[in-house]
Amino acid sequence: MGRKDAMTASAGASERLLTLEELGPAAPGTRPDEVVVAVSPGFATVFTKTITDLPHVDVIRQVLAGIEEQGAPVRIIRVRHSSDLATVAHTAARLSGSGIGVGILSRGTTMIHQRDLPRLSSLELFPQSPLMRLETYRRIGSNAAQYAKGGSPSPVPSMNDPMARPRFQAKAALLHIKETEQVVPKAKPVEVVVRITGAPGA
Repeated sequence: MGRKDAMTASAGASERLLTLEELGPAAPGTRPDEVVVAVSPGFATVFTKTITDLPHVDVIRQVLAGIEEQGAPVRIIRVRHSSDLATVAHTAARLSGSGIGVGILSRGTTMIHQRDLPRLSSLELFPQSPLMRLETYRRIGSNAAQYAKGGSPSPVPSMNDPMARPRFQAKAALLHIKETEQVVPKAKPVEVVVRITGAPGA
């Protein structure tokens, strides 16, 4: 049986539980329209929320909802050998049957990547985690699915706040250090199944 990583997030009096259960090594996909979403080593393990306290349970729900609305299949993996966003996202793209992957770091930074692009390039990059909103994650999922199905969606609008970086720089650095402590060098990505339980409609 795989290791189970769990976190909880409160919404009023309700409680939702996100469980990422490891199924085994992540294999290359065969479906030509699938999206692979890769989470970083500390996502929903040592961390439960993004840098602005968005619960990971809501982040993953919104990304999956955006993908499912476009009718694309999705797999979730955990990348364990790196806390670098480009590496996490490119790993997802390389394992995706469509060549499209989404990488998400624990603090919320996100990237849509394509297998044929260099690692440090991307289709869409969202580097300012303090500016991410739940609706942004949903649109990221939607765009990733459209790319996977051969479409050319309009890029998700990125907000820009010159003051966000200095305001959150120290916290971001601490989160990155803690995330990097979870890295297991040379560890292979693992496929996970996402289970969300809690109050209906939460």
